[in-house]
Amino acid sequence: MRTVIAGGHGQVGRRLARTLVERGDDVVAFVRSAAQITDLTEVGAHVALVDLEQDDAVAVSFELEGADAVVFTAGAGPGSGTDRKDTVDRAGAAVLADAAERAGVPRYVLVSSRGVEAAHTGNRPDGVDDELWAYLQAKAAAENDLRRRPVLQWTVVRPGRLTDEPGVGLVALAPVDDEGQRPRGKRRKASTERAEITRDDVALVVAALLHEPRTAGMVLDLVGGDRPVDEALADVLA
Repeated sequence: MRTVIAGGHGQVGRRLARTLVERGDDVVAFVRSAAQITDLTEVGAHVALVDLEQDDAVAVSFELEGADAVVFTAGAGPGSGTDRKDTVDRAGAAVLADAAERAGVPRYVLVSSRGVEAAHTGNRPDGVDDELWAYLQAKAAAENDLRRRPVLQWTVVRPGRLTDEPGVGLVALAPVDDEGQRPRGKRRKASTERAEITRDDVALVVAALLHEPRTAGMVLDLVGGDRPVDEALADVLA
């Protein structure tokens, strides 16, 4: 499988590139700076210099030729300001989706965020500052953009608060709707207090989702848990 990772030099992106290469996949990582190239080639990934804030979908589509899937795990990052939350986390995701459609790439996995349901409902929780609210709104808009693209086999994963602890391979994965509600009616209150998950384990889950087309059209809540990734994914599909 040939996968292109937008945000390839990010903390999740680098881990995902390594995970996919180790399982035998062909990986292309999008980076914005030549200084970031070596970090990806050292783990066996190919690298393309792409800036989703500056490059249009036509230019990006040429970098997607021959790809089977794309992953959007780019982000403006803490302290980047509200404007860049929109230009990266929303508009960048849309440019990648436009390019995927042009290049005929069928699969798209969006790394979103737990808590984004507040932005979908328009109910800003107490204590959420302007930058975090802009981030949640941008992620909600990116999710909505994918829903309007029937050509793409998209999956959205909403991880909890990310940590740099070593991964343990044990997660809790569940389908949810825009209000954080599970299909069988178990409500999850929208909150800024998000459960944790390691970036290593997010990479493991995204790698598994890429190879499981039956998750297309799902929005999945992801936190640390007690189920191995393969079992957690099987439970979602049962």
